[in-house]
Amino acid sequence: MTDTTHYAPSTHRAAPRIGAPRIAGTAVAFTPHRYDQDEVATTLVSVGGPEFLRFARTSGVQTRSLALPLSRYPVLSGFTEANDAYIRVAAELGERAVRAALQAAHVAPHEVDAIVTVSSTGVAVPTIDARIASRLGLRPDVKRIPLFGLGCVAGAAGMARVHDYLCGFPSDVAVLLSVELCSLTLQRDDTSIPALIGACLFGDGAAAVVVNGADRIPAAPTLPAGPAVLDTRSRLFPDTVDVMGWNVSAAGFGLVMSKDVPHMAGNHLGEEVDRFLGDHGLVRGDIAAWICHPGGPRVLDAIDRAVGLPPEANAHSRDSLRDNGNFSSASVLDVLHRTLAAPPAPGSYGVLLAMGPGFSFELLLLRW
Repeated sequence: MTDTTHYAPSTHRAAPRIGAPRIAGTAVAFTPHRYDQDEVATTLVSVGGPEFLRFARTSGVQTRSLALPLSRYPVLSGFTEANDAYIRVAAELGERAVRAALQAAHVAPHEVDAIVTVSSTGVAVPTIDARIASRLGLRPDVKRIPLFGLGCVAGAAGMARVHDYLCGFPSDVAVLLSVELCSLTLQRDDTSIPALIGACLFGDGAAAVVVNGADRIPAAPTLPAGPAVLDTRSRLFPDTVDVMGWNVSAAGFGLVMSKDVPHMAGNHLGEEVDRFLGDHGLVRGDIAAWICHPGGPRVLDAIDRAVGLPPEANAHSRDSLRDNGNFSSASVLDVLHRTLAAPPAPGSYGVLLAMGPGFSFELLLLRW
């Protein structure tokens, strides 16, 4: 069942949570290899066949950045070459994203106490955070928390884990880095429907978020304050491991994307949102900003129906999808970045949400 009711604001207001971490700065980073959808479709039709064009035209994507020049993809030799490129490009983009987010937050690299890194589109040991720590100027005792395998939900899940860390260490500063190079998972011999959809939909990029603990005194206290992260909620559905993820083989990462993904959102998201907000005496109508992972046009439509949102509520998500494609876990952080550039009024509430392999939801409650 889906619920398209437009909820009025509640009369009860949840008090601001004392001791909540607060977002101080965000940034996104892309490669210079930027293409419109027609260019990608023309080049990759030789890989995916004529069916590729049909998916390309209905993806909601107009432009996107790729890890490599487009001409490289039809001739990539396999997983080893692709993963070598992942390590090189991910480190470069990750460094740029973190550096820009720190600058936006007026935080020096040596002030960072912990860095959470999320990625599911390549394998690196040492992890990307270790490869860029000294280049950024992070302290040798910085706490590194790399997370792999959460897929599209990892941007929201990473924010939730940053929140949890800072609740335990409220004087600290934490950074979340998401870097995803989805194009490097392309397999020329995989012409399955999920693979074709992925090749049409996914892009590449990185995003970073700097979050101050509640007891942290900002270096620039006169700047407009970012939203506080009041609470988080995780939801893992049993027996859904085949809904979304990767099939990992000698050829690399093969996309698993069930047609049930929009149905999972439609059938369960509204209830989860209501339960989460209800714990704070809130209803859907109290939320001024919806920061939703742009999984694709059908996924965004399913979120709108499930939560009863008007089309304009997810404008930032649709704009992100149009401009950059779905770059997995970093996409919801791009939507957050866009929201912070034009924030709601002080005192307003926001919900950041994403879904991903597991099958799972992650929800965060924000307040400006």
